[in-house]
Order: sequence, then structure tokens, then C-alpha cells
Amino acid sequence: MKENSSIFCQNKNQPTERFLEVCLLLLLHEKDDYGYGLSQELPFFGFSDNELNVSTMYRILRRIEKIDLVESTWEESGLGPRRRVYRITEKGKEELSKWIVILKNRKLNIQKLIDRFERPDHYNHLEE
Repeated sequence: MKENSSIFCQNKNQPTERFLEVCLLLLLHEKDDYGYGLSQELPFFGFSDNELNVSTMYRILRRIEKIDLVESTWEESGLGPRRRVYRITEKGKEELSKWIVILKNRKLNIQKLIDRFERPDHYNHLEE
């Protein structure tokens, strides 16, 4: 294992995909959109162009559509071919609300972890 790597950081796809799912639900809660439009909003949540595999985004959209969190329709585009427009369902809004509660709790716990690590007496133990 590399010196700067860790077991936690080696397999980060699953948490990233779950976070991407929540981001997509939030974006669709704000407005109906198509895949390209959604992908343009994702850097706001920390997804860089080289991190975001667009096929992963579409796979997640298909998966959450199968479980009725979103629905899609084909709409005509004045500039080119038809495009699939996604919208959140009531079930998707409920799921998003549940995720927000979970994320608020995790945010609090993560901050506790950081605060504990950064407290002055922690560094005394590291030097021994």
C-alpha cells in the first residue's frame, strides 16, 4: 500500500455514487432537466470533469427511474435531436428529504471527528 493511501480511500466509488444520486435528486427537485444540463451543475458539488464519468450519471438516473424516484420523457429540441428530460417524483422528494436528514447527522459527526483530531491535546499524543 502506498504511504499516502488508506484502505478507506482506496474504494471510494460506492460513497461517491450515493452522493451523486443525492445531488441528482436535489437538482431535479429544483427543476426538470436533461442529462447534459445535470452534468453541468455537478461541479458545484465537488465533482470535477475528470472525476465524473457521465456514463455513471446516466446509469444512476436509470436506476433511480426504475425505483420511481425520477421519471423521464422525450422532448423535442429546437436545436437538435430529441432529448430525455428527467423530473423528480413525489417518492423521489420523500427520499431526498430522508437523505438530507442523514447528511445533516453525518455532517455533525464528521465535524466532531475533525474537532477532536484538531484539539491541542491530540497533537501531544502524536509526538510521543
